Amino acid sequence: MKKLLVLGVLLVLSFSCSKYNNGELTGVQERSGWFEPQPYGMAFVPMGSFNMGPSDQDVTWAMTSYSKTVSVDAFWMDETEITNNEYRQFVYYVRDSIMRRKLGEQIEDFLIAEDQFGNPIDPPTLNWETEIDPQDEEQVEIIKEMYLAEHERFYRRKEIDTRKLMFEYYRVDMQQAAIKSNRYNFDTKEYSGTAINAQGEIMDIEDRSAFVLRDVINVYPDTLAWISDFTYSYNEPYTNMYFWHPSYDNYPVVGVTWKQARAFTVWRTQYLNDFLMKAGDGFVQDFRLPSEAEWEYASRGNLDLSMYPWGGMYTRNKQGCFLANFKPLRGNYIDDGGLITVAVGSYSPNEYGLFDMSGNVSEWTANAFDESAYTFMHDMNPDYKYEALPDDPASMRRKVIRGGSWKDIGYFLQNGTRAYEYQDSAKSYIGFRCVRSYLGSN
Repeated sequence: MKKLLVLGVLLVLSFSCSKYNNGELTGVQERSGWFEPQPYGMAFVPMGSFNMGPSDQDVTWAMTSYSKTVSVDAFWMDETEITNNEYRQFVYYVRDSIMRRKLGEQIEDFLIAEDQFGNPIDPPTLNWETEIDPQDEEQVEIIKEMYLAEHERFYRRKEIDTRKLMFEYYRVDMQQAAIKSNRYNFDTKEYSGTAINAQGEIMDIEDRSAFVLRDVINVYPDTLAWISDFTYSYNEPYTNMYFWHPSYDNYPVVGVTWKQARAFTVWRTQYLNDFLMKAGDGFVQDFRLPSEAEWEYASRGNLDLSMYPWGGMYTRNKQGCFLANFKPLRGNYIDDGGLITVAVGSYSPNEYGLFDMSGNVSEWTANAFDESAYTFMHDMNPDYKYEALPDDPASMRRKVIRGGSWKDIGYFLQNGTRAYEYQDSAKSYIGFRCVRSYLGSN
């Protein structure tokens, strides 16, 4: 599988003497003005301050938050939750990457071993220009292990073995790198600290690679969540059709764990930057999951004290129609227009142009869940993260979810309501959307 490296800092040095011959401070190179274009499918959320926290009484008596004034920087946010069709692009990429890697081991046309100057590339990269031919007997034989064995096929048709869809990726742990004891010592010319790798092992820091963490994760959604989430409920049709059938293309993807959602953001970043590099353009900020402060700020849509994204105190409009997809009244699921999820964008957006910030599916955020997080998080770009280790108790694996879902009552649709789920859990009512920090100022 193609290894994806998290972006580092690109330092461009100019050795032109013409910039230094007048004795004045002119900078190292002249740059034309650069403007960040609006990312496809994303809305701009300007920087601002707001009162983060509940807008109504805490009906659950959970007491996990209180009102706190915070400020957040500008960012881009997906207008809708990531859809089945969009997530399938990720799944297909992983599938095709594995196939091309296997084919490249025996057919050189599927790998690029030299750059344009004839220098060797180690390890070789995938050649996406060479088409996989399903009629070629040699190719079919090489990749046949990617498919289910005949005795495992429920419907006697050739299907991809989704257990094989493993995505290998890398990320940089800036939090560990920023610890002063972990930094490079210019006096001793070495590192002296220790770091924790992705497996939870403590290791001495020899160089910067100690902060580059490798992970491998299966990317296929848990389609059986539709059954396991609900006892004595007939949801089998969704397991076969919800993720794959074209009628659900524009529905939010569900059954995705927090770690799968994070892996998606890493792939999406590299996918775009690979294209920008080939076009000779500069890199952009990484796609990522939003912090819960960013999520709540975006959900409020510049209506600071609003209870819901649409600004009012009620879940119906003047005509008596519900304004989101949730569980209204005493379980009349269909009264809002949908029994389970509905297509994204089925309801009106908030003032920032964001759809379904309440209802449809709950959404993963980047933050770990702690009942007292509001007391110790900074008031500038609040962010509490914890990378759960393999031996950590379940309470350390909790991640914040926001927005409420199609199965939740109206309280969980409120902008300030917090909830959590375990990072390795995949639910039929949790999806996600991405954000990307804005380059420059407003």
